[in-house]
Amino acid sequence: MTETGTSTDWRSWQESWDRQQEWYMPDREERFRVMLDMVEAVVGPAPRVLDLACGTGSITDRLLQRFPDATSTGVDLDPALLAIARGTFEGDDRVTFVTADLKDPEWTARLPHTSYDAVLTATALHWLHSEPLAALYGQLGKLVRDGGVFMNADRTIDPDTPRINAAERAHRHAGMDRAKAAGALDWADWWALAAADPVLAGPTAERFAIYGEHADGDMPSAAWHARTLLASGFAEARTVWASPSDSLVLAVK
Repeated sequence: MTETGTSTDWRSWQESWDRQQEWYMPDREERFRVMLDMVEAVVGPAPRVLDLACGTGSITDRLLQRFPDATSTGVDLDPALLAIARGTFEGDDRVTFVTADLKDPEWTARLPHTSYDAVLTATALHWLHSEPLAALYGQLGKLVRDGGVFMNADRTIDPDTPRINAAERAHRHAGMDRAKAAGALDWADWWALAAADPVLAGPTAERFAIYGEHADGDMPSAAWHARTLLASGFAEARTVWASPSDSLVLAVK
């Protein structure tokens, strides 16, 4: 997966990341489809997009396949995932990547534009606790243009339904166990491969020094996200797609 001739096969790394994420979220592509449907519905087929906490650029990849006239700025702090993103989109002048820490109050100063038609993120902001996430939403309220959109697809937990939550989690993990037995890579397996790769070993060590093993965020409910976005300057906010464990929350400026 790492080398084709003398260069790294970045597309293979991109695809392997997608497969690993799908082990956790079998309906991941459906979330992306609805996200892009709503981008087109609200801001049209040629948007300027900020791919927030972009990782390997999964959103950007799907965005440009569907909307060839779109442009994307991907922002992340993870050096390994950014290496894959930059390698995958090298030479595509529609795409720019920025290294920035979303907890830094000045992170938006690193961006090439002061406003965006759409800010999109998926399976990323659960790394943040509620207080820094609310602060981030306040910044996004200023970054999204009037009439533009913000969408966050992520794990959400409703504290009022503990029995439903437990049943859903048990059922989901049983399916994950079956897929793992059939050969699916989980998070730890995927990162072990990256750490063993000559090109990604250094960036992978750096990312674990930054983040540690995994997220420790709060994962608040979809209702919390909508309320907080409304308080951050958005005019409307609600869930536009949901599974038993995840939600896609859309806010319009």
